[in-house]
Amino acid sequence: MAKIGYAAMLEQFHPTDLLDWCAQAEAAGFEAGFMVSEHFHPWTPQQGQSAFAWSFMGALGVRTSLPFGTAVTCPGFRYHPAVIAHAAATLGAMFPGRFYLGLGAGEALNEHVVGGVWPEIGVRSAMMFESIEIINKLFTGNVVKHKGEYFTLESAKLYTRPEQPVPVYVATAGPINAKKTGKFADGIITVGAADEKIGMLWAKFEEGAREAGKDPSAAPKMLQIHVSWARTDQEAIDQAVLEWPNGGMPFPKQDIKNPEDFAAMAKMVGPKDFKNRVLMTADLAAHAAHIQHYLDMGFDEIHLHNVGRNQAEFIEVFGKEVLPQLKLG
Repeated sequence: MAKIGYAAMLEQFHPTDLLDWCAQAEAAGFEAGFMVSEHFHPWTPQQGQSAFAWSFMGALGVRTSLPFGTAVTCPGFRYHPAVIAHAAATLGAMFPGRFYLGLGAGEALNEHVVGGVWPEIGVRSAMMFESIEIINKLFTGNVVKHKGEYFTLESAKLYTRPEQPVPVYVATAGPINAKKTGKFADGIITVGAADEKIGMLWAKFEEGAREAGKDPSAAPKMLQIHVSWARTDQEAIDQAVLEWPNGGMPFPKQDIKNPEDFAAMAKMVGPKDFKNRVLMTADLAAHAAHIQHYLDMGFDEIHLHNVGRNQAEFIEVFGKEVLPQLKLG
């Protein structure tokens, strides 16, 4: 049965407030748990926060009882993959069966802070899949060495580990990476896209899983969608434009380095730019239909991000009036 979760967006909110809202979301019926954004910077200075996700998730695991994971972290720049494996294994050991590691190829917004060359997407993708190889080797508990194209690991062993390895999910938006995700990862994460594209990604993911001898139907398919709900349509529109202008930017954003650059681009973003990208309405039936569409496509988990500051009200209203309308299968 599919489940609905809550997206904990650390680039917008203070981590202490987000802990309260995650606990509220659990009580309100967001049973899939929490996708935790893993940023060094917010998209724009207006968003105003960007706490360290790994500290937050330790507290989240204590405060709530639902699953949670990164959506997503990038291996290879701010963190060597061994450091990510170490952090993930610790959370897996502390909260058995609850933590998943969501990985992606990264954005300069977060990764440029350590300096060095920011490579093109093909190189970053290759780095990510080499990282997954290292992480999965370390999850075995064996002494691991690695000398690859991008990373070196001298003899290393993780002593604190969960009984079952932490599942690795990959956020992907292209056919080549989707197939590799099926081969080398345990599940796939998608941020809202056109139906045809989602179908293509799933087909490639399933192809890769079968080539690796895995059952693709057993692999979670997870989605994060951005919505803007408020008490009036105009408020919903206004908060999307103010608080989440990056959601209305229909171009690749992985190479932009600074929140101030996004803020400059945000001046060119208007309500029309959010069409088919962020649903902006006060109409709860429209939101329910929007979510149901993706449930009917076959997603196992859908995590909702309301882009406004009205998080407590969003959780309360959606818990009472939207989630009960959904047919979860």
